[in-house]
Amino acid sequence: MTDIIQYERDEAVSIIRLDDGKANAVSPQLLQGINEALDLAEKEGGAVALLGRPGRFSAGFDLATLAKGPDAARALVGGGAELLARMLRSPLPIVAGCTGHAMAMGALMLLASDLRIGADGPAKIGLNEVAIKMVLPTFAVKLAQERISRRHLLRATTTAEIYSPSGAVDAGYLDRLVDPDAVEATARSEATRLAALPQRAFAGTKHHLRSAVADDMLAGLAADMDQLAPRSS
Repeated sequence: MTDIIQYERDEAVSIIRLDDGKANAVSPQLLQGINEALDLAEKEGGAVALLGRPGRFSAGFDLATLAKGPDAARALVGGGAELLARMLRSPLPIVAGCTGHAMAMGALMLLASDLRIGADGPAKIGLNEVAIKMVLPTFAVKLAQERISRRHLLRATTTAEIYSPSGAVDAGYLDRLVDPDAVEATARSEATRLAALPQRAFAGTKHHLRSAVADDMLAGLAADMDQLAPRSS
């Protein structure tokens, strides 16, 4: 596991902490670390608490990696889409502790989580792709359609509206807010509560609700990648 991902086990809960010391940009190393941590969590069972660092959940895809060229961009964004689909398909409850800013891929990780606890403080949460001259990929649109309130869907996607934490609750990025100092403890507590549910019943119901969304996301991934960056010859 990479050193920007911290993994620990607390009784029935696997805690996965993202901490690159900066903005928690989603790099190949961060994706690798999350996937390795989920491998461990799924072997142990129970539930997952996915946490950011103070003030930052994730700023989205790593721009330095995207700038390396089409192949690097395709690998990173495609890997991000596959992680989101994995989160939707995971039999474990995934509770996100949104410790601050969550932009682009960071916001999508909130949408892919099953329960989202946010810090009640100054933070920006949302999908800013259109504002930075990018077409929102199909996999992101499918996930937004599943989780964002219909009252906010066009605003959150087409017009790239960025929300405060309280607005993010209304829009559907977060479920509830707590004091910033209580985010981790609340996320752990909720994960413990969800881990106590009958796992077969939880996993089966989650599968019925979310697996088709994951399938739709990945079905359009090749087209998303061709739009993002043509294949190198």
